[in-house]
Amino acid sequence: MVEVSQADYEYFNGSIVQHATESSVLISSSKYLNNAPLRALIAQEMLRRNGPDMPNTAFIPEVAQILHNLEDMPAIFRLFEEEKARLPEFRDWLDRRVLSAFKVEDVKHCKPGTLGHVIHDFLANSGYQMDYFFQGMKVDSDYTFYLKERTFTHDIEHMVTGFETNHAGEVALLTANMYAFYNYFCPELAAFFNRVSTYLRAKTYMKSGLHYPEGFKVQLDAEFVGAEQGRNWKMPLMLVPWREMIDRPLVEIRAEYGITDVLPAGHWDWTTAVAEDPRPTEPALAAAAE
Repeated sequence: MVEVSQADYEYFNGSIVQHATESSVLISSSKYLNNAPLRALIAQEMLRRNGPDMPNTAFIPEVAQILHNLEDMPAIFRLFEEEKARLPEFRDWLDRRVLSAFKVEDVKHCKPGTLGHVIHDFLANSGYQMDYFFQGMKVDSDYTFYLKERTFTHDIEHMVTGFETNHAGEVALLTANMYAFYNYFCPELAAFFNRVSTYLRAKTYMKSGLHYPEGFKVQLDAEFVGAEQGRNWKMPLMLVPWREMIDRPLVEIRAEYGITDVLPAGHWDWTTAVAEDPRPTEPALAAAAE
């Protein structure tokens, strides 16, 4: 049996300072570590397998809600105002408050090759819905507009980047946005915009590294592709006025906003299967798993 030596412990842990406390519960200088439900969820979601009994998306709402509850909202609002003063595109986006909440009838007239035609195909045939988070939220501030519009633009970003709704595509899009946010916004606001994405990236790393070796390689490759594209974006894609774009050719939009090296359709379709346990293939078993 392999054992870590005492010398190893001393090398890595030698500078640890032990603190005494009168507290009856676990306590640290991190508000995140102090949150017991968050600790439990992160431990579970980083260590569990992606089995057929539980979707890979399980508990994202719970973690997102906790992270939102732990935010210093006055500081976030201050950062919004500071960045609005510095970044005209961000200010105009928030001032317009135009939601990209497309319905099938909004884009049914759009010609093949246009963004609207791609959106129509997604809405009519994918089985997904664009209003998948913060459902029912009233948009009455810059902050609530950001939350809802980022939800609506997520799937549009899948369409225009070529990072489709599979394992590698989700990883690539997440990574591209991380780079784009830090390239455009101040680090403090970029960190806020990336808060939930940081959790998603971390849990995916850990699960793949423990359980899905091929899936881990896929993640590394997808992150590289996503980072390269995200660095080239003119701005974070959530700021694009998508309602003004529906009749424009998709290739034209990509050229204008620096969306480069778009992968062919279906390029990563196989990647979800290597990042999760086998799913039932017989119709009856698949229905039971749902």
